[in-house]
Amino acid sequence: MKDFFYAIEDLFVNVLFAPYDALRELELESWFLANGVSWIFMVIGLVAFTYWMLQLKKYNDNNEEDKTVSAHSYL
Repeated sequence: MKDFFYAIEDLFVNVLFAPYDALRELELESWFLANGVSWIFMVIGLVAFTYWMLQLKKYNDNNEEDKTVSAHSYL
């Protein structure tokens, strides 16, 4: 059983986290390259937020939401 957990450790440390080790090496050369993953996630989040707000505006403009007091049980 001990070998099983060592295999999991080896998988994560030597295989799955290898790209992050490479990014750590880039940190000394360029701040923007080292934080590229964070920039990509921020762009994805911004695109998702914009899409969500446009969808909410579309439903709000069509008056599809039931805004009566009894529409939601918690009100």
